[in-house]
Amino acid sequence: MTIKSLFSKAGLAVIAMAAVLAVAVISALPSLRIDLTEDKLYSLSDGARSIVSNLQTPIEFMFFYSESATEEIPQIRSYGTRVQELLREIVLASNGRLSLSVIDPEPFSEDEDLATEFGIQAVPVTQGGRAIYFGLVAAQEESAAQNPALGRAAEAMPLIRPDQEQFLEYEFMKLLSKVNNPDLQVVGLLTELSIDGGFDPVAGQATQQWMIMDMIRQLYAVQRVDYAARQIDEEIDILMIVHPQGLSDQTLYAIDQFVMRGGNAMVFLDPNADSLVSHSQQGSLIPAGMSSELPGLLESWGIEFPSDKVLADNELALRVTMGQGQRPIAHLGMLGVQRNFLAQNDIVTSRLETINMSSPGVIRQAEGASTRFEPLMVSSNDSMLMDAALLENVTDPSILFEEFVSEGVSHAIAARISGVIETAFPDGRPVAELEAEEDASSEEVSDVLPVEVEPLAEHIAISNSEVNILVFADTDILGDRLWVQVGQFLGQRIPRPFANNGDMVINALDNLSGGADLSSIRSRGTYSRPFTRVMQLQRQADDRLRVEEAELLDRLAEAETSLAELNQDENGELIGQVTPEIQAEVDRFNEQMLETRRSLRDVQYQLTEDIEQLGANLKLINTALVPVLLSLLALLLGYLRAQRRKSVRNTAI
Repeated sequence: MTIKSLFSKAGLAVIAMAAVLAVAVISALPSLRIDLTEDKLYSLSDGARSIVSNLQTPIEFMFFYSESATEEIPQIRSYGTRVQELLREIVLASNGRLSLSVIDPEPFSEDEDLATEFGIQAVPVTQGGRAIYFGLVAAQEESAAQNPALGRAAEAMPLIRPDQEQFLEYEFMKLLSKVNNPDLQVVGLLTELSIDGGFDPVAGQATQQWMIMDMIRQLYAVQRVDYAARQIDEEIDILMIVHPQGLSDQTLYAIDQFVMRGGNAMVFLDPNADSLVSHSQQGSLIPAGMSSELPGLLESWGIEFPSDKVLADNELALRVTMGQGQRPIAHLGMLGVQRNFLAQNDIVTSRLETINMSSPGVIRQAEGASTRFEPLMVSSNDSMLMDAALLENVTDPSILFEEFVSEGVSHAIAARISGVIETAFPDGRPVAELEAEEDASSEEVSDVLPVEVEPLAEHIAISNSEVNILVFADTDILGDRLWVQVGQFLGQRIPRPFANNGDMVINALDNLSGGADLSSIRSRGTYSRPFTRVMQLQRQADDRLRVEEAELLDRLAEAETSLAELNQDENGELIGQVTPEIQAEVDRFNEQMLETRRSLRDVQYQLTEDIEQLGANLKLINTALVPVLLSLLALLLGYLRAQRRKSVRNTAI
């Protein structure tokens, strides 16, 4: 086809029809997306796609967004656009199980009443300005409500904060998971600690449950697991194991098979569980054996836990007061883990500030482990592992410094374990149990009616899917004394937290309650792409400015000292008049100060020049380089075409 025929009426008609057909095809394939961003900002994770593709009931997203009230706030409008783009990606991936409504609640409107009904509240953005709505509701569609009398299941995010942007995909999936499964998740608690209340033999009185259990019971159903359980109840969604000690092979096997079936587990180990120590006026009662153990299971999960070692950290050591009237002193075994030692790409520890711990241990990935080991909390490099016996009932923390020698290594205190695992009991249910059952059955009296025994689950040798286990090397992290003060008001216990221990535990349960798919979702990349070269230039300029300013301050101090000396006679008395020497010193200093100010201005001017030159180079590349490359490509194609024609003519001749 020649160029002349291409631009004829028929050719133009064909081009128009092809364009219309292309638009129709593209419109018919809305899920066909190409994400060219470096961090795949507009792509959903595999876990998110699995969640939305397995929704059991139709769910509606209602995004309450005051679009009209944010017309003059470009930052919020830009953020609102990104939130809507993510929501639309989720809807597209759901194959029609999700719908999205963007609602702009005007004052005194029905939409505002609807927002209030779901707990979405307007928040002020600017002083004296109009408050805006920026929240999300996930609700079952009215036709899909399981019990119309109770209304449809719904979950809400009252405010989608900008600092949550990296975890919005996770937060939205958590909403969907809760609406898709509105029944309370069941947490099975396996422990012999008095975490759920108990009796103190030294004090001779009952003890209240720890505040962490109050928080868990507000969000989950808690079921105690017998310490000698032969199998874990199928109703339990998350198994919470706290300071396991002396568990029978049957119970260990039950835990093993629970995890192998896809059950989620949260394990708290400790080389030195301080909560076991009873204190009274007569002294402290220290039980024998204060370390945790899970023989066989930790190895099959790919974890090493040195149960005789306690982590001491000089940088993270908390300052404690050991007695009334004593001054605070650093305690190497009591740690305050700050934000920069918490994994910021995992929802369990992201956005937390401080986690307090007492005599924690460490965990590490076993050599040759097939599971993934992702640290959630680590120590500083200024740390070492001490014998656990050294920290039993320490009355003078200063003695720990005598034993402390930094190893220069950072240790993992908590970690997420995931992957496909093999059972710790390759031969099946422990033989001892089978023999006991056979002995018991042989001793039955023939005239006694048989008792129906619940059949035991079939043995699983390899996990059905990837497991998800959270392991923490400290149990005292759950105790009230390290993170919360509990007050009383009208008979109710009121928590006043001073650390984020409770938040971390609830984050972990929320994460595990969504199953493996929700747990696999990590933080997304950031939409902010700063000019790193410009920032580097600014840092270099700031460094030079600080040096110049420091030199100026030094010269000022020297001049003041010199002037003070010149203004005194031989007896140290003030002269009280400006002598030629004083005037000369003042003039010299003024001259130096002017010179320094010129240097500071030169540094600032050079910074501006460097930034402008960088901008000019970028503009040149964007405006000139691309056309030049295209021109060179066109010339190359023209040359190749001419060569091909020439070769064709030579062949014809």
